[in-house]
Amino acid sequence: MKRFSFITNSYEETKELAQRLGRLLKAGDVLTLEGDLGAGKTTFTKGLAVGLGIKRVVSSPTFTIIKEYQGTLPLYHMDVYRLEDSDEDLGFDEYFLGNGVTVVEWAKFIQDMLPEEYMMIEIYHESESKRRIIFTPKGERYVSLCKELAEE
Repeated sequence: MKRFSFITNSYEETKELAQRLGRLLKAGDVLTLEGDLGAGKTTFTKGLAVGLGIKRVVSSPTFTIIKEYQGTLPLYHMDVYRLEDSDEDLGFDEYFLGNGVTVVEWAKFIQDMLPEEYMMIEIYHESESKRRIIFTPKGERYVSLCKELAEE
């Protein structure tokens, strides 16, 4: 499986990479975010939101599980960390198959509920401000998306 790796050297560069990706997304796209605690998963989502034309401030949905934002496309931002030991069906399919873009932080906790095709994004600390962001596309749509992002 092909992986695409990017290095960012600041909060702003991480947000800019995500903003570029946000401009390429379409309804029904699903992105998962994994990685080190505090590495920038919510920062990345903030950049996606800018790319999707969202004006509201984006914050982590840690205590609500799902937050929705309106832009050129709706953004469904999920943090499923608290669902680690839960079998509860929260209707994720409605989001994954909906008319917006879904971002799932800590998706490993709902792995069996994810669609067949999605983009896995991992964010790791390289140093205090430097991040390694690895895109692993699951499906042709996401391979094309990665190639387009890498060419920009």
